[in-house]
Amino acid sequence: MADEVLITNEGGVRIITLNRPDRLNALNGAIMAPLADACADAARDASVGCVVVTGAGRGFCAGGDLKDGGGDKAVVPANPESGSRAEQSFVRLRGFMETARLLHEMPKPTIAMVNGPVAGAGIGIAGACDLRFAARSASFLTAFDKIGAGGDFGSTWFWTKILGTGVARELFLLGEKLSGEEAFAKGIYTRLFDDEVLQAETLKAAHRLADGPRMGFRYMKQNLNNAEDWSFEAQFDAEALNMGLSTQATAMIWREARKAGEDKGG
Repeated sequence: MADEVLITNEGGVRIITLNRPDRLNALNGAIMAPLADACADAARDASVGCVVVTGAGRGFCAGGDLKDGGGDKAVVPANPESGSRAEQSFVRLRGFMETARLLHEMPKPTIAMVNGPVAGAGIGIAGACDLRFAARSASFLTAFDKIGAGGDFGSTWFWTKILGTGVARELFLLGEKLSGEEAFAKGIYTRLFDDEVLQAETLKAAHRLADGPRMGFRYMKQNLNNAEDWSFEAQFDAEALNMGLSTQATAMIWREARKAGEDKGG
């Protein structure tokens, strides 16, 4: 994995760290591809029970790195193979945005450990996670209005779902920077901690999730994701099915663990 993305394993917890601290972990081509790869690997690795995403240094993610062309340097003049510049930009960005899709859809809990400022595409990454634990020094800024952009990395979808359309429109259209306390009060951050205990508290929760009933969490997250769009009746059907699947899977795991313990003791 590239140096721009650091991977750490602590038991069943996978920590993915954006590592461009000199640029507040702003996204460019060198970081977005390995970040998407890291999320894909975490999603398919059965040893991982919980994923934590954070930033190196004093920030989480400042969004796209405009000084580096926003990560779009690979776009070349129109050609028959890859199409117009607009088409090339779409394909590149959509591929990079898999990071947010994977964090939202992978069948295991994900936590954004927001250790400082988050803006632009960074709010999409944070919003994609199931939980957002933030330091008091964290801030929140949509920032897309500053560059005349519509929003990416799922930011408009996630924050409309999390906060409701009224608050989401306020955040995106007015583009006002929120302090950690203000963001917590609006429901943007799940928990708010003093900076010096953020990592310890986040990892405490992450290990609790990783050591918990993984099949239960898998189907619980599926239910919660379904509830964002499904009809009432379809959601009831899915809950009934997933309840049986999760409890049977958990019971089987416990039986196997008990049997293994008995065999070892014998």
